Amino acid sequence: MRLSKIVKFLALTGLLAATSAAFAQKTQLLVYTALETDQLKAYQQGFNQVNPDIEIKWVRDSTGVITAKLLAEKANPQADAVMGVAASSLALLDKQGMLVPYAPLNLDAIMTQYRDKKQPPAWFGMDVWGATVCFNTVEAQKKNIPKPTSWQDLTKPAYKGQIVMPNPASSGTGYFDVVAWLTLFGDQDGKGGGWKYMDGLHANIAQYTHSGSKPCNMAASGEFVVGISFEYRANTNKAKGAPIDLVFPKEGLGWDLEAFAIHKGTKKLDAAKKLADWASSKDAMLLYGKNFAITAQPGVAAPLANVPKDYEQRLVKLDFNYAAEQRERILTEWTRRYDGKSEKKK
Repeated sequence: MRLSKIVKFLALTGLLAATSAAFAQKTQLLVYTALETDQLKAYQQGFNQVNPDIEIKWVRDSTGVITAKLLAEKANPQADAVMGVAASSLALLDKQGMLVPYAPLNLDAIMTQYRDKKQPPAWFGMDVWGATVCFNTVEAQKKNIPKPTSWQDLTKPAYKGQIVMPNPASSGTGYFDVVAWLTLFGDQDGKGGGWKYMDGLHANIAQYTHSGSKPCNMAASGEFVVGISFEYRANTNKAKGAPIDLVFPKEGLGWDLEAFAIHKGTKKLDAAKKLADWASSKDAMLLYGKNFAITAQPGVAAPLANVPKDYEQRLVKLDFNYAAEQRERILTEWTRRYDGKSEKKK
């Protein structure tokens, strides 16, 4: 082999070795999430623009499933970080001593009501997602069903068998609906007006789904007239041409925060902190604002076409500690009363 060819060969070999080493040096973060699957790619790309040496491996499921999985793994934690999971769930994990407090670089830009009050915080919010009723106007006209304006309307006989909503034990959307109704109408350990309301609603429910998106998808396809869901999925389905109106019941809207936390036990703390720094940044908030009307940093989200400008004022007063501390009791009572109409788990 001539000298020039040897030099080229060695150069190529060195380049391949360097490339292989670069790939080998990538840090992989295991991130548990309840983010919608159609959001993950954009968020990962945004993060990798500033941190190309960190690869995210997502473990994705609905909020209730992810929360249960994290609690089950408490003695042997697997996740490095939790991103896009309900703040009420993260508050519960914090009470179990499962989170690493950390003040991300952009913490001061996040509104105080949308982050953990401790210093440093155990979690911080990304965006608000809240209740929306998806109402199929075409099917409603066929069945002569009126458009609801309130939660109480949905207990009327006209809606019998035409409503689907998420199961609160598996869906964060379902859980914040239940917490909102108990907040609005009363709890009193299973005897308050919130439970009486849910008794009336249950009579009209066709099915409780294990996904917060599915009820709106079912309403959009005409399978049912009413799907209790959340504004991102409702707005997205309507933008795609689904014959639905978005209804924001006048009593007030349940909501939660998609939030971020570093999981205790991670062996990749530095990389997890970098993800936290990005997740709290304005660049990340701009991405969240493409999907949600309210971001944890103010003035970032552009108006969404079908969401009212006063949306934030319509949210119920949410006590994250109540939602976390009472979760087991509330879900046990809900399951005892209503689980018979839940879809079968796969």
